[in-house]
Amino acid sequence: MLLWVSLLVLAPVGGQFATEPKSVIFLHSPWTTVFQGENVTLTCKAFHLDASEKIKWYRWYLLGEIQSETSGNTHEVHESGDYRCQAQDSPLSNPVGLLFSPANLILQAPLDVFEKESVILRCRAKANTVLKTIKLYKNGKVLEDHTMEIPVEMLIDFHIHQASLKDNGKYHCTGVKENDQLVSSNSVKIEVQELFPRPVLRASSTQPTEGGEVTLTCETQLSPQRSDVQLQFHFFRDRWSLGSGWRSSPEFCIPTIWRENSGSYWCQAQSMTSSVQKQSQRLQIQMFHQFIRELKFSQTMDGPQSSTTFSPVPRNKPNSTPGQLPIGSADLALPILRLFFYDSFCDTPIPRTPHVIFIHLEVVPDIRIYSRPKLVFEGQELVLICSVNGVPGPITVSWYRKFNLRTERKLHTSSKTEFKIPVVQNSNDGEYYCVASNSRFSFRSDTVTINVKVPVSQPVLTLSPPGTRTFVGDEVSFDCEAQRGSLPIWYQFFREGVLLRKIEATLRRTMSYRFSLTEEHSGNYYCTADNGLGLQSSETLRLSVTVPVSRPVLTLRAPGTQAMVGDVMELHCETWRGSPPILYQFYHEDVCLGSSSSPSRRGASFNLLLTAEHSGNYFCEANNGQGFQRSNTVSLSVRVPVSHPVLTLRASRAQAMEGDMVELHCEAQRGSPPVLYQFYHEDVAVGNSSAPLGGGASFNLSLTTKHSGNYSCKADNGLGVQQSEVMLLSVIVPVSRPILTLRAPRAQAVVGDVVELHCESQRGSPPILYQFYHKNVTLESSMSHSGQGVSLNLSLTANHSGTYSCEADNGLGPQCSEAVTLSITGLTGSRSGPVATGVTGGLLSTMGLAAIALLFYCWLPRKTGRKPTFDSSRNPSASEPQEPTYHNVPGWIELQPVYSNVNPNKGDVVYSEVRSVKVENKQAGVLRAGGEVLAFTAKFALASAFIGPYSIITVKQLLNCQKDTPEENGGK
Repeated sequence: MLLWVSLLVLAPVGGQFATEPKSVIFLHSPWTTVFQGENVTLTCKAFHLDASEKIKWYRWYLLGEIQSETSGNTHEVHESGDYRCQAQDSPLSNPVGLLFSPANLILQAPLDVFEKESVILRCRAKANTVLKTIKLYKNGKVLEDHTMEIPVEMLIDFHIHQASLKDNGKYHCTGVKENDQLVSSNSVKIEVQELFPRPVLRASSTQPTEGGEVTLTCETQLSPQRSDVQLQFHFFRDRWSLGSGWRSSPEFCIPTIWRENSGSYWCQAQSMTSSVQKQSQRLQIQMFHQFIRELKFSQTMDGPQSSTTFSPVPRNKPNSTPGQLPIGSADLALPILRLFFYDSFCDTPIPRTPHVIFIHLEVVPDIRIYSRPKLVFEGQELVLICSVNGVPGPITVSWYRKFNLRTERKLHTSSKTEFKIPVVQNSNDGEYYCVASNSRFSFRSDTVTINVKVPVSQPVLTLSPPGTRTFVGDEVSFDCEAQRGSLPIWYQFFREGVLLRKIEATLRRTMSYRFSLTEEHSGNYYCTADNGLGLQSSETLRLSVTVPVSRPVLTLRAPGTQAMVGDVMELHCETWRGSPPILYQFYHEDVCLGSSSSPSRRGASFNLLLTAEHSGNYFCEANNGQGFQRSNTVSLSVRVPVSHPVLTLRASRAQAMEGDMVELHCEAQRGSPPVLYQFYHEDVAVGNSSAPLGGGASFNLSLTTKHSGNYSCKADNGLGVQQSEVMLLSVIVPVSRPILTLRAPRAQAVVGDVVELHCESQRGSPPILYQFYHKNVTLESSMSHSGQGVSLNLSLTANHSGTYSCEADNGLGPQCSEAVTLSITGLTGSRSGPVATGVTGGLLSTMGLAAIALLFYCWLPRKTGRKPTFDSSRNPSASEPQEPTYHNVPGWIELQPVYSNVNPNKGDVVYSEVRSVKVENKQAGVLRAGGEVLAFTAKFALASAFIGPYSIITVKQLLNCQKDTPEENGGK
């Protein structure tokens, strides 16, 4: 008969006590950044250990102060800040930062991003903002570029598929408006979190007794923000799967475990949606045989019956007496052929071959240890209690503490089952167990783990490498460490109050946040530490990221639309990127004008009091020690108002004469072109001219007497009108041939009469100098300043008979009147009678014939095309100024008491009286020789016969008619 042994195991239970989970805030909609004027709904969820308890109130905090208390778990907010919530009887939630932005462009991101999730980053334009392009940046580098027309209220979604640690970073987006203006959004920090930590496989006993039951638990914990995610589990021994595969329960029960079940156990946890799968470390499980206190066996055979008792001695009790049963026992008869007995400590086989075996089983004592209180805080009293059941007394209890797998230390031995530590410290952390001993045996409990809860101290934030001034592209690390405080500790890193990263420290007290620097990383940093017993914040650490300056932009700012001389011009140089302080330098045509340092990135300015020399090219340079950058060149044209112009009259002679061409030239010595010049005569505009390239302008006049007067000009280049000084122009008119008039009191002048000689030119600019001649001898000169003629009175004597003439001269050439003959009667000793009359008549007849001959002689060349023999220059209608002459041109006059050479009808006949004829040698010399003299004599005689006594002509007139040219006239 085969005998089986049934072993009974009572497994001790030990456990850890978890802290109560915090409240958690959820957002609806999920974005942490929205536009001003919009609302965000917060939802507070609590995860009580006692889920059946109803929550009566929720508290809402903003920036650490209670904002409101509600009965429901939702709260609508519209103000930027860090929000926290607290459900009744639950710890305060972690802060959630919200931004209500006034910007034209925002980048929206979810509150939390977990591994393997699909994430949407939404770049959203404000109402009435139309964008041409949108770009998404990660850590300053372009990730995606959308070029399109973005209508009002349009948004662009950027997708991150299967988020992982490589997607950690700082994101922002930019857009370009229709006017090419660049707009930039806020920055968001993406920190991909674990959906659940790596699972830990735990067994109800890692050294179970053979035949006992073992429960395996795959322990992990979902993030509270993803509490709705379902997990499934899979258990393995060595390379073999346990059970039917994936299961929703994290526990796996092995009802009966045998020695061959010893091995390496592990488990897997996996989310059902995002397929996040993680594997635990391996757990070694070794089987222990049941502790057999005493065995009785007997052997039955054909021979005499014998009985043998075998009692194994425990290793820790070598002097124990075998064969005693300290605890109740039972006898079992098991038919077996061969049975091996094993010492549970040394595994030494003891072969026996009984026929009938009686086995006596001892009931295993129940030894347990636990602490009071279950959750231990630093400074409290800790009481360790060893519960002993089934061990007969008297007993002694010893307490031990394990430091590692190989080291342990005995703390205290007493007959009491309690051990007190009056003031517990974090150094009291560890695993404790107790040993209950009586006079025969010693029994050991399982261990209890004591974690003394110590509130975190104020953490210390340090920068590695040290230094508060770093450069773009450097890799730095912020280290946050709380010197004291129970693990695990949650560390959070902040910049300017914005959460950057949250890290759980489970094994060490220092957590690091490492990143590559960009310009946006400048600012104030701090960290917090929290282990559920109170949050502590570090001191603020300032980080200055030195960014090389970008190319600056130079702006010229003038008071008006145009830069003018005398204005104060502001040169403003500004760079859009670069760490201050920045040194700005201003240049004009490569000549440094000055420099200015700016402690911020608002740029710097330099002022110039403009002169004409400031026209030209300008640029500026910016430098913050990382290399200078030069702006583009900006051209400046300084407009110069015109100065008072100068008017110049340019004539061909010293005095402007009628008929001359006069150039009026107007020029302003200063003034930016183009300049418009206008010319004025007595304040009446007479013309204008533009000078597009500078210099003056001219205006021409063909002079008449009407052009005399005051002239001026004006210059205007749009910056103000300037007028020249007034200039007087006097148009000088040459005198015309004067008219000599003799005014006597009677028809026949006699000795003693007073005769007035009046000489006057009808045209000519005063002053005019008049001279009177008697027989080519100057009688008197007189000046007329009024333009009228002058007179000379003569009291006649016999010597006054003869020819008279006058001359007018205003400096432009003298003009001579025609000669007038004055005959004076009643001379003393004069002869009168028929003889005189006959002589006179004969002479007149002869002279008449001569006149007719002379006229015929002058007319003949005209008919044949020859030049007239009389002097054409004496014609008053000649355009050229006439040479002064004292000879009369023959003209007809009526016989009047007043002797005048006026020819009203402009005819060719002049009536005159000849009192005497005297041919001077100089006049005779001009007559032609030879046959011409004879011809002239004949013509003269013929003419005198026809004319008769009615008309006479002087010899001088006859001689003048004979002259071919003015040069041949020889003067007077």
